Amino acid sequence: MKRTSYLDVKAVILGQIRGGALRPGDTVPGEATLAGKFGCARVTVNRALRELAEAGVVERRRRSGTRVLAATPRDAELEVPSVRAEIEATGATYRYELLGRRIAAPPADIRAALGLGAGVRALHLRCRHWASDTAHQAEDRWISLDVVPAAREADFAAIGPNDWLIRAMPLSRVEHIFSAANADEAEAALLGITPGDAVFVTERRTWIDGRAITRARLLHPGATHRLVARTRAPI
Repeated sequence: MKRTSYLDVKAVILGQIRGGALRPGDTVPGEATLAGKFGCARVTVNRALRELAEAGVVERRRRSGTRVLAATPRDAELEVPSVRAEIEATGATYRYELLGRRIAAPPADIRAALGLGAGVRALHLRCRHWASDTAHQAEDRWISLDVVPAAREADFAAIGPNDWLIRAMPLSRVEHIFSAANADEAEAALLGITPGDAVFVTERRTWIDGRAITRARLLHPGATHRLVARTRAPI
């Protein structure tokens, strides 16, 4: 029987926060309660909560417990841009490459992000987008086949999932989380950079009528990528 890891606990709590079961200001159950619920040691729960606190998702206080923090600016919602249009706007030639396609049971964090039960299979795609001869974006994406059954038959060999979804699905909600990281060897090879170089990371989720459609992790070379966000001025 698989042991519950701190990643499992973290994924479930994060899924409850993202799904609205735990809202800003709500108190997260205590370590002893969570340990009993997950059948794990308190130290496992402690590490999950500690990492959520370090990420700014929750706040931990010795006597008052752990509470959910309000969304920060990094969680602001933006429209979903077309990566093709983004590249072509710079004058570069767009090229798309499908690196992998499989239908599989996603890991716990993806299940939590998409609201999927254990054992439910989803579509996993790995892609790369080029700006002329330069790797512009590496994409790792899971799509819920419960919400988008048509994706099961799409091979995504000629069109990327980003553009396919923009055409196929009306979106009711979009979430972007931005962060910075250092590329590991596999990521560096995908982007044509050196291991340890900075990468700009976008984690994107989309919904339709309250149901999660997709979760994508998008990587760009940190030295060359810029993010431009525009909002309408208040009337």
